[in-house]
Amino acid sequence: MNYDPLYNPYPSRRAPIYAHKGMVCSSSPQASAAGIDAIRQGGNAMDAAVAAAAAMTVVEPTANGIGSDAFALIWSGKDRRLYGLNASGWSPRALTIEKAAAAAGGSSMPSNGWLPTMTPGAPKAWAAISERFGRLPLIDSLAPAIEYARGGYPATAGLARAWSGAAKRYARILNGPEFREWFRVFAPDGKGPAPGQMIRLPDHARTLEMIGESNARAFYDGELTDAILKDSAEFGGLYERADFSEYEARWVEPARLNYRGYEVCEIPPNGQGIIALMALNIMKEFTFARRESADSFHLQWESMKTAFADGLASITDPSCMRVDYRQYLDPSYGSSRAGEIGYAAMNRQPIQLPVSGTVYFCTADGDGNMVSFIQSNYQGFGSGVVVRGTGISMQNRGHDFSLDPSRPNRVGPRKKTYHTIIPGFIMKDGEPVGPFGVMGGYMQPQGHVQVASNLIDYGMNPQQSLDAPRWQWTRDGRMLIEQSFSNDIARQLAERGHRVEVSLYGGDFGRGQIILRAPDGTLVGGTEPRCDGNIACI
Repeated sequence: MNYDPLYNPYPSRRAPIYAHKGMVCSSSPQASAAGIDAIRQGGNAMDAAVAAAAAMTVVEPTANGIGSDAFALIWSGKDRRLYGLNASGWSPRALTIEKAAAAAGGSSMPSNGWLPTMTPGAPKAWAAISERFGRLPLIDSLAPAIEYARGGYPATAGLARAWSGAAKRYARILNGPEFREWFRVFAPDGKGPAPGQMIRLPDHARTLEMIGESNARAFYDGELTDAILKDSAEFGGLYERADFSEYEARWVEPARLNYRGYEVCEIPPNGQGIIALMALNIMKEFTFARRESADSFHLQWESMKTAFADGLASITDPSCMRVDYRQYLDPSYGSSRAGEIGYAAMNRQPIQLPVSGTVYFCTADGDGNMVSFIQSNYQGFGSGVVVRGTGISMQNRGHDFSLDPSRPNRVGPRKKTYHTIIPGFIMKDGEPVGPFGVMGGYMQPQGHVQVASNLIDYGMNPQQSLDAPRWQWTRDGRMLIEQSFSNDIARQLAERGHRVEVSLYGGDFGRGQIILRAPDGTLVGGTEPRCDGNIACI
């Protein structure tokens, strides 16, 4: 990527960070340190990713946990190949649409309780990555996370704010014996931690030790499985042992789109990364002379809305999709949809955009390995269910299932739902440029499009690309913009029919990380200014 390191249109922000032997970019200083520690111990970028992922379950439990799902894009310097890993969970075999509808008692899947939980994929992802690519035993990669959980760590301001907000919300909405363990583990005094307060999670430490020592077998067919099944049976869950013992993370071929000579890569469905590629497929039909113009934003917004309208109608478990997602990557799709975009804003069918909890980070080492990794409990702490005595907070991915039998993403047994979490990766001429990602529910493909465009169309460096003001299309057709967005351009876009609204909440626009590798091997990193973004490097 050709960018001028001295060009900075947002001078109040940070400069990019440079390194050579290793780099970890994440939203947590402790997680970044855990990843770099793995490299210092002789591990590679894959070990660093596993170390950071496990640490994240401890140091940012407001967005992910041991009961999370995960996805990864992994460039192997040895194999000279990009690998994709889909570690999203599946629903219990006993979960039929009839049972779900009866238990839900309404027209949609609930957010809390055992019903929206699915078999977690994150521990299986750690084991799979470690076994295939790692240099360190899994227990060694998990050691920093275990130490954080047992010895404690101080809450950052951002973490304390999210934790306290969740505690207040859960106090209002979580009633019933199945939720008591969440309050015991995460809010024993009825509230979240204050900034700087030490946090210790001893149950997490014991569980992570069992996962590390057994290469995750304890989670999927062992003592931890027993604990999950016991709570599931007692509190109305539908799991059986085979839902865990037969679960596997899947290695998949990444979806790719050529965007102005660069190959933008995503995990294929059931993830929504395809929506980012669909939007870019439409956008490549236009030329963006400069970023700060109403024309550029209008074309991006209309492309994004079109991609969502098409993607949300079809994305689900690949075995249940009615169309081949590759059709959306064909040049004819991009040119056809681009031809429908005119001067004025178009109406597209909106979606219900939930509040989301996700962690994204990326790693790189001096041997050419690079990892784009994302892990999530979906909505904050997830379902509100914590398995007693384990610290395992179960994700609530099943909330996205539809109870409408006519919908592709309808609930069903052993099914993967539409998934919001997506890691990104950029290549050029068969060589890795680097991993990138923006977390945050349905903001994620929108963030991917904006970051990729900033890097490729406008030549920004990684930090500039993350600092630039963002936008988000919302469920009711509004376009949210950040306070730093140009007032004059916002006015011009409103005149074209866009319902533009300034958001005062930074969490609307996701949290991203980027690492690029220069031709001489230098690593160039950017981290998110909207959270406790951190880069550790050697």
